[in-house]
Amino acid sequence: MESEKQEYTITAYTENHVGLLHRITIIFTKRKINIESLTTSESEVEGIHRFTIAVTETEEQVIKVVKQIEKQVEVLKADYYKKKEVVQQELALYKISTESLTRGLDVERIVREHNARFLTIEEHFVVIEKSGFRRETVALFEELKPYGISEFVRSGRIAVSRERDGIGKDVEKILAEAAV
Repeated sequence: MESEKQEYTITAYTENHVGLLHRITIIFTKRKINIESLTTSESEVEGIHRFTIAVTETEEQVIKVVKQIEKQVEVLKADYYKKKEVVQQELALYKISTESLTRGLDVERIVREHNARFLTIEEHFVVIEKSGFRRETVALFEELKPYGISEFVRSGRIAVSRERDGIGKDVEKILAEAAV
């Protein structure tokens, strides 16, 4: 096992129960592991939710955390992936004043160069949307900063494994066996 910290994506397929998020975050808190991002959503398995958790830690610690997460009653399956084992993205929204657009074509050029798009243009503000890696959303933030960003938000990491099926198939098998 490597003892060097690196980026990992932890995925957990769960039933959707009140309090589970709290119990999962406590697992990280007890081990003094910082969660860099946490995203929950529906999964490809009907009625099952998916947690996607980004951390920078040693593999040994990540393995321990995944085992602890799997001990939660509502968790059907959990696993972890190294950076190269997932396809990942984030979504960012930037809100700037409409006035910034009237100061020339700079903002429009910046948005185009970053493969972003105008999500909405209102009387007093515009919202720009950018999906990509964190470094890409941060780069656009830095370029837009001189134009006055009034609001900024970035989603947590969303990721799918580079494996053909991922652990969703394992979850389907677990549910099928439980139904018998």
